[in-house]
Amino acid sequence: MDPISQGAAAAAFAQSSAKPERVRAYAMFGGLAGLAPDLDVFIQSSTDSLLFLEYHRHFTHSLAFIPVGALIVCAVLYPVLRHPLNFRQAYLASLLGYATHGLLDACTSYGTQLFWPMSDVRIAWNNVSVIDPLVTLPLLALVILSVYQRSRIYAMAGVAWLLSYLLLGVVQHDRAMATAQAMATAKGHTPDRLAVKPGFANLLLWKSIYEYDGHYYIDAMRVGIDRQFCPGQHIEIFDYDKHLPALAADSQQARDVERFRWFSNDFLASMNSSGFIVDVRYSAVPNQIDPLWGIQVDTTASPNTHVEFVSNRRTSAAQTDALLALLQGDGCQHLNEQGDSL
Repeated sequence: MDPISQGAAAAAFAQSSAKPERVRAYAMFGGLAGLAPDLDVFIQSSTDSLLFLEYHRHFTHSLAFIPVGALIVCAVLYPVLRHPLNFRQAYLASLLGYATHGLLDACTSYGTQLFWPMSDVRIAWNNVSVIDPLVTLPLLALVILSVYQRSRIYAMAGVAWLLSYLLLGVVQHDRAMATAQAMATAKGHTPDRLAVKPGFANLLLWKSIYEYDGHYYIDAMRVGIDRQFCPGQHIEIFDYDKHLPALAADSQQARDVERFRWFSNDFLASMNSSGFIVDVRYSAVPNQIDPLWGIQVDTTASPNTHVEFVSNRRTSAAQTDALLALLQGDGCQHLNEQGDSL
C-alpha cells in the first residue's frame, strides 16, 4: 500500500496497545517502523534495471524478518526521538508497527514475499488497491485524533475501520471472481487461468484477466448491488518461439525475461515485434491492455547485457475519462444469476 496508509495503519496498531501518556510515543515508533520496510527501494543497480523489482517487497517484508526489522528501527530511533519510553516499550511499538507492513502489502495485487526465506512466492490477496482514499483518510484522521486526545480509543476505531474495509475487499473479491467467471461463460470461454484485482482507489470497479486459447482477455466489472461486466481487449500470450525466436536461451536477456515472468506471476504478453514484453495485470483503465510497465528485449545485444525496464505511469486525460465512464457503468452490461448478459 502507499506510504501514508502504511504509516497510519502502523501507528494505529501501535497506539492501540499504549497507555494514555504513551500514545504519542507509540505512534512515532510504530508509524516510522511501519514505513521502514520500503527502504528496500534503494536496492538498485545502474546496469540491472530489474534488481529493484526483485528486492522490493522481498526480505524486509517477510514475516520472519519482522522481529529483526523492528529491532533495527528501534535501535536507530531510540536515541534520536524525544519520548518517555524505555527500550522494551519502544521495541514493542516498533514491532507492532513493523508487523503491519508486509501483511498490508499482501492485500494488494503487486505481490509480497511473506514467507521468505522458505519461499520466494509473491503473495497477493487482491482485496484492496495500492492507493484507496476510502481506507486511508478515515484511518489517518483517527490516528491524528488519538495523538491529540491522548486516547487509544480512536486508534482502536481506526484499526476496526481498516480491518472492516479489508474484509469488505475480501467479499468484493469473491463477488468479482464469480462475476468474471460468469462473464467468460457468457462469451463461451472456459478460462485456463483467471484473476481479478480491484481498480484504482475503489472496490466497485474490478479488472479481470483470464487465459483462453492462447490469449489473455482483459475486461472490467462493476460489482455493486448488481453485477455488470465491461468488455475489453485481448492479446496473445507471450511465447519465445513466436515473439523472440532470435533470443539466445543462455543469454542474460533470456534470464531477465524469466525474472520478469516471476515478478508478473506469468502474466506476460508481447506488445509488438520489437521485443517489448509487458505485465498485463496493470493498466490505467481496467478493461484496456495499455500497460503500466514492461521490459525491452534487444536480441542483438551482447550476451551479458540486461533488458531495459520501461515504466509508463502517467495517466492521460482520455484514460481518466474512460475510467470515470466505467465507474458510472457506461459501456457495461448486466449479468443475470445464470451468467448470461442481459
